[in-house]
Amino acid sequence: MAKTVESKKACAVNPLKMSQPLGASYAFMGLDSCMPVMHGSQGCTSFGLVLLVRHFKEAIPLQTTAMNEVTTILGGYENIETALLNIHKRAAPRIIALCSTGLTETKGDDVDGYLTTVRSRKPELDGTALVYVSTPDYVGAFEDGWKHAVTAIVRHLVPETGSPDAPAAALATQVNLLPGSHLTPGDLEELKEIIEAFGLTVITLPDVSGSLDGHIPPDWRGTTLGGTSHDDILRMGASVLTLAVGEQMREAAEALEQRTGVPYRLFDRLTGLACNDAFLMALSELSGRPVPARYRRQRSQLLDAMLDGHFYLGGKRVAIGAEPDLLLAAGSLLNEMGAELHTVVTTTHSPALDTLPAELALVGDLEDLEQGARGCDLLMTHSHGRQAAERLGKPFFRLGFPVFDRIGNAHRVMVGYRGTRQFIFEVANLMMAHLPHAAPDTWPLPDAARRVARPQACSTTPTTDGVTP
Repeated sequence: MAKTVESKKACAVNPLKMSQPLGASYAFMGLDSCMPVMHGSQGCTSFGLVLLVRHFKEAIPLQTTAMNEVTTILGGYENIETALLNIHKRAAPRIIALCSTGLTETKGDDVDGYLTTVRSRKPELDGTALVYVSTPDYVGAFEDGWKHAVTAIVRHLVPETGSPDAPAAALATQVNLLPGSHLTPGDLEELKEIIEAFGLTVITLPDVSGSLDGHIPPDWRGTTLGGTSHDDILRMGASVLTLAVGEQMREAAEALEQRTGVPYRLFDRLTGLACNDAFLMALSELSGRPVPARYRRQRSQLLDAMLDGHFYLGGKRVAIGAEPDLLLAAGSLLNEMGAELHTVVTTTHSPALDTLPAELALVGDLEDLEQGARGCDLLMTHSHGRQAAERLGKPFFRLGFPVFDRIGNAHRVMVGYRGTRQFIFEVANLMMAHLPHAAPDTWPLPDAARRVARPQACSTTPTTDGVTP
């Protein structure tokens, strides 16, 4: 269990965290036919837009209310109304989602009141769903913005039980999936494939695997293309269970349960062996079907990968900087592989840190991470940590958002048996590439040579029949 402390420095040096409005905008991009809007200055939106474009290498729909000095002082109602009307006229989105910034939060704009006034004055917006979330960028981090945005979507768009738009009856094979911001589009594709293998249908909110998975669409439109549709959101109350991934999704899962009565089950991570065992067993119990043979095979492959990889990760000291849920997922697996979480830096407070296998979690910046990494064997964080790794001469594993000096970020997979196995391979290969030049007889034994001793070496390793239908 990690003790969370906050850095006492007067300023951040090379910040680790991304802002709440950016996290909220990213969540809104998982909705189909949506236009995310930052209520603030053009500079706030431009900075976030650049990070998203560089990370995904895709066109990103993101608008701004373009506040200036005068409108900030007098209030932003006219800017919001003008932005909504222009977006409605030019892009015709099904959903317009607004998130605040530090500028308008400091001014104290009553955006909920503004939207009520716009509704009464502009009937042409009646067919457009409007969602607003408060996300000041002077508190919280990327994960918090995503969390509050998903909760706002649930509270604004999911009909309450008994309302005219609520589903008439529950569907025995339909489930909801609430993924955290640390899951990539590739992760969501993997999870949906696993859920559907049990004969279940899934509504994912938000679903960036449909909008930011790097596909070339047949036509162009100015809004998001793919993701969770408005009609799907209206049907979430008919599900029999909500699967929430990451502690950050507890708030949204509870809000959904309050509105619809759909119970939820939260998985703090799906990177590792035991957590995926629990996930598949939950799906098996819910569907009444046995675990498919291919996942039994993947579990066996993961066990072998853990055996292969621990020779290169066991005893290594790791410095890692990431959002809390991603930190828990990656850090817990590394600990299970025998590595030590020596230096842990994160962006915001979260209950997820309470179960992190480290002594201390520091809410700090990349300078704190660099100082702590001097005595470590591996540095893990997003692309802004690459200079620190170069200065220290440490192996550097890119993790989180943004990763702008590599391509294919949307398709990285770290969940499920298959994603966990791939993560182990990537980290172990990185460590192998940085092995000191030593005599061959000092290298770790190859797989074929140690299979003779496997029963003794792996006496505490779970057997491959650990998952039973």
